[in-house]
Amino acid sequence: MGGYRGTECEISRIILEHPDNAEAWYNRGNDRGSCGGFAGAVSDYTMALKLGLRYREAVNAYGNRGMARIEIGDLEGALEDFSEIITRKPKNLWMLRTAYVNRALLREKKGDVVGAKEDRSAAQQLSPNNNNNKTGD
Repeated sequence: MGGYRGTECEISRIILEHPDNAEAWYNRGNDRGSCGGFAGAVSDYTMALKLGLRYREAVNAYGNRGMARIEIGDLEGALEDFSEIITRKPKNLWMLRTAYVNRALLREKKGDVVGAKEDRSAAQQLSPNNNNNKTGD
């Protein structure tokens, strides 16, 4: 789960005063998730995404919510979150690769061997050790 600013109590106060503050919902989701409050984290990330986060924070929220959903047993929801990251194609190759790996694991659990293999292949293509992935910079 990503970094956050403030304690859950402090962030909750901000949310009460400014319920349309997407970043506060996102930060509280991070705080709750880091303390094991996964159901609350899922709820907070959902609200943050609904209110509208900047691109980077939105991609992080999908990843964090996906991990929290796994913890509460919502594998289908987690699969959707990792798929959303893949659809958004972030420039951060580590994040994109991680989304493919996590989705592969979930697909495998669901018995989708072909889908899991495709995702693992895509993750391998994004690996820093893959020579086809060098930018020449």
